[in-house]
Amino acid sequence: MDPLTLFALANGAVKLVKEGCKLYKDIKGAAGEVKEVLKDLDDQFKKLHPPEKPATPEQKRQFIEEKERVKELNRKANSGESTNVYAEIGEQLGAYYDNYYKCVAIFDEEEKRAKTQVYEGEASIGKRALQRILMRKQLEEMGKELREVMIYQSPPELGALYTEVSEMMEQMGKEQTVLIAKKMREEEARRNFKKKMVEKYWVEGIAAVGIIVVIAVFSVGLALVIEDRIKKYPHLGDGWIPKTEEQRREEARPKVYIGR
Repeated sequence: MDPLTLFALANGAVKLVKEGCKLYKDIKGAAGEVKEVLKDLDDQFKKLHPPEKPATPEQKRQFIEEKERVKELNRKANSGESTNVYAEIGEQLGAYYDNYYKCVAIFDEEEKRAKTQVYEGEASIGKRALQRILMRKQLEEMGKELREVMIYQSPPELGALYTEVSEMMEQMGKEQTVLIAKKMREEEARRNFKKKMVEKYWVEGIAAVGIIVVIAVFSVGLALVIEDRIKKYPHLGDGWIPKTEEQRREEARPKVYIGR
C-alpha cells in the first residue's frame, strides 16, 4: 500500500463529495414549483437588462443555460435522483475515511520502524518524516473542509449523514489500523525471509561457480602439462600417467613368439 496512492484516492473522494453536495443542494433548491423559480429568473434578468440597456448575446446565452439547468435540476428532484446523489455522497465519504485511516496506519507503522531499523532508501529519514507530516496535515484539512461543506453549507440531512459516517468510520478505523499494522509486519517478515533466501542462494551459486572454475582451470592446466611432457619426453608414453622405468624395460625386451 503506497501512501501517495491512498492520499490521491482520499483527495479524489473529497472532490466527489463536494461536487455531490453542491448537486444535492441545487436539486433540493430547484424542487417544488419550478414556474416560480423560472419567473424569478426572468424578473431578475429584465431588471438587470432594461430596454435601454439590452443584454449582450453572451449574457442571453448564459441566462438561457441557467433556466435549462433549473429545469433539469427540477426534473432530477421529481424523479428521485437526489436519493442517488445522497447515496453516492455517503459512499465517497466512506472512501475518504477508509483511505485516511489506511494512510494514518502506514504513517504510524513507519514511524515505529524508523526507531528500530536503519533506513537504506534514496530519500533521507528527515525527508520521509516531513512527507508524512505534510500528508497527515493535508488529510486533516480535507476532513475539516468536508465537515464545513456538509454540516454548514448543505441541507440538514447531509450534516446528519456526515455525523453518522464519521462515527462509524472512527471505530472501523481503529480496528483497521491494528489489522493494517499486523499485515505490514507480516509482509516485512516475508520480504526479509525472501531476501535472506535470495542472498543464501546467491552465495551458494557463487561458490558452486567458483568450484567449477577452479576444477576447469586445474584440468586445462593439467592437460597442457601432460601435452608438454608427451612432446618433450615421448619415451614416457602418451598417457596421462607417465610410464615407469620397469614398464619401459619390459616393453624394450624382445618379444618371443610362442605358437600352438
